[in-house]
Amino acid sequence: MSENYTALHEEHKKLGASFTDFGGWQMPLKYSSELAEHHAVRKSAGIFDLSHMGEVWVTGPDAAAFLDYALVGKISAMAVGKAKYSLICNEDGGIIDDLITYRRPAPAEAGQDSTDRFLVVPNAGNAKVVADALAERAAGFDVVVDDVSAATSLIAVQGPKAEGILLRLVPAAQHELVTGLKYYAAVEVPFMVAGRSTDLLLARTGYTGEDGFEIFVENDDAAALWQAIVAIADEGELTPAGLASRDSLRLEAGMPLYGNELSIDGDPFAAGLGPVVALSKEGDFVGKAALAAKKEAGAGSTSGRKLVGLKGLGRRAGRGHYPVLKDGNVVGEVTSGQPSPSLGYPVAMAYVDVEFTEPGTALDIDLRGKAEPFEVVALPFCKRQK
Repeated sequence: MSENYTALHEEHKKLGASFTDFGGWQMPLKYSSELAEHHAVRKSAGIFDLSHMGEVWVTGPDAAAFLDYALVGKISAMAVGKAKYSLICNEDGGIIDDLITYRRPAPAEAGQDSTDRFLVVPNAGNAKVVADALAERAAGFDVVVDDVSAATSLIAVQGPKAEGILLRLVPAAQHELVTGLKYYAAVEVPFMVAGRSTDLLLARTGYTGEDGFEIFVENDDAAALWQAIVAIADEGELTPAGLASRDSLRLEAGMPLYGNELSIDGDPFAAGLGPVVALSKEGDFVGKAALAAKKEAGAGSTSGRKLVGLKGLGRRAGRGHYPVLKDGNVVGEVTSGQPSPSLGYPVAMAYVDVEFTEPGTALDIDLRGKAEPFEVVALPFCKRQK
């Protein structure tokens, strides 16, 4: 059993959480009903502990140029205050991790240019691997790579009522910081926690397909912040939610999960993430030659397999690694699948031979010897109402 516990572990125990090992951490799987937690996020709001995620600061005069080299995206083009989804790949173009990078202003006392400070957030199981890869790739650049994962907690509030709940913890004079925050942007916001004002990094990002926020907080303040958010919400307005509902929410939103849709053996083009790869940016980056060759060879477009959404026409759900069939022949493999709580029918993501990826294509999933009918559909399965 994992011995890694987040700073919120005692809060989860008080709430009666069922725990599971995820990325080497003991994390809440659910508190009561994973279906209730799922629906709460879609209809009102849910609060998640994401403290198992990694946080790596990259600072220095060469920070932007360094991240252009270390990651596949053009990080230097990002404005201060914005966030960008990207990938870190190896020399062969294999995906080490998908991650979000936030561009932050440098502290005034640092005397540095205001655009040379970035927060890189990798996935839980890959946090050390990514931090180590960044440190190794930093050779020759004037940057400092500082892995602060062990000292940082991350709390997410997701759902249509998320903004209204968080505004109650922010002084009225600063409400515009929250209401004016765009998707994939972040800002320092003063939160009232344990009777005092604490500046915390608030990002309008998430992994549920709903509007919502992620709050970075030091471990020592994490429990107080969690308690403050829960206490300020009205009865039935905010539901603690675990990894089970987070998985069903992200699947409905068509968001990939590392270890399922993404892996070191996969590539961005097959995963539908070709636009994330900035092959046209100046200079070299790790994996550029291999990725250019994969694109030239038609990966995910005219050759190999491509990630698609599958809508179940029956009642039985496909699960990870189940074969996808066309006329009885194996043409793909499910990466994630389950009944959709929001839609009322099974959904799945799967890698399928490119000739069978057109929406409307009839396929089957081999459910332990029985072919169950599915249909290729465009992702995401669910789009939030704006």
